[in-house]
Amino acid sequence: MTRPIRQIPPHGGVLIDRVLRGNLREAALERARRLPKIYLDRVRVSDLELIAVGAYSPLTGFMDRETYETVVEDMRLPNGLAWTIPVVLPVDRETADSLSVGQEVALVERTESGEDNIMGILELAEKFTYDKEREAAKVYRTTEDKHPGVARLYRQGEVYLAGDIWLLNRPSKMEFPEFRHDPAETRRMFAARGWRRVVAFQTRNPIHRAHEYIQKVALEIVDGLFLHPLVGETKQDDIPADVRMKSYQAILRDYYPPERVLLGVFPAAMRYAGPREAVFHAICRQNYGCTHMIIGRDHAGVGNYYGTYDAHYIFDEFLPHELAITPLFFEHAFYCTKCQAVTTSKTCPHDKKYHIYLSGTQVRKMLEEGIPLPEEFTRPEVSRILMEAVKQQKQAAGK
Repeated sequence: MTRPIRQIPPHGGVLIDRVLRGNLREAALERARRLPKIYLDRVRVSDLELIAVGAYSPLTGFMDRETYETVVEDMRLPNGLAWTIPVVLPVDRETADSLSVGQEVALVERTESGEDNIMGILELAEKFTYDKEREAAKVYRTTEDKHPGVARLYRQGEVYLAGDIWLLNRPSKMEFPEFRHDPAETRRMFAARGWRRVVAFQTRNPIHRAHEYIQKVALEIVDGLFLHPLVGETKQDDIPADVRMKSYQAILRDYYPPERVLLGVFPAAMRYAGPREAVFHAICRQNYGCTHMIIGRDHAGVGNYYGTYDAHYIFDEFLPHELAITPLFFEHAFYCTKCQAVTTSKTCPHDKKYHIYLSGTQVRKMLEEGIPLPEEFTRPEVSRILMEAVKQQKQAAGK
């Protein structure tokens, strides 16, 4: 007799669904055409969708002042539930002054063709100002505008709008639709595969041998791997999402058991908030149905703003019952020519001169010069995909 699959509960106990369908959607869409409009940037486009489909459960909309304050100060919602990243809707003062609390507002995406895509409706519950430098210091641990998350914060409007949302339309540009699985879908897919324990791997880079090593180590203790790369807004010098997806598919095709891996995309924007974002990513993956989350060195970090293992240490600030998902902490992995294997400082006794590790700068330089990346660093299939992408970029730029 097959045992029923008992899944991890969503964060807060209920998987939020704020997607309108059928006649309710048609009526709301007709109403939205007559409402005042707020045009969303790419971050808020992805946030709106992820709130609606339950990836940000238990959030049902953009945060009000009380929620914002407890998240910024205490990394918790007002009810005490763990939450580390403000999910907010910034506008300029002129826009805020034109709106009244209690009214509905259309949330609109400006498409690449210049047309309006009415994505949702905000039930405006509150307007409030905030201190940008304070938010930067608390969330990003720096007030320097060289930090991409802080720079984005400083550019945005001075007023936050709060209220519940309803989603009417998805974003106009749906990258990788065949891999775009909502939390309700991934939970069904995990159950259909008989997976009770699922480990998530978050990445915004192509998979190299060190990634492969920690994923397969994690696979030894769970039933399935959910490879869930972030494909929302990232830094300009990050590897484009389409190139990364090609590399993931190449690796999975030849080096992973297909019945034990699911590839999906996470359409969130990167905040580069380091430790806080590591917890945020873990909570989101719990909502997708994962029981474990790989947290590597400097997860969601950028530059030298965070300590090497700050993304590990922050989990100690939460009691065991506050986070249902189990973080799996991994050291930095590398290929050791003496061990003749991928290993870490926990298991390799040899001097650093035997370790093969390439920085992002070194990788970019080799690709620019048409030099294949060492097989000890990444699979040849990935190296070829990256080299071809760089070649095409150079051709497009006329170099």
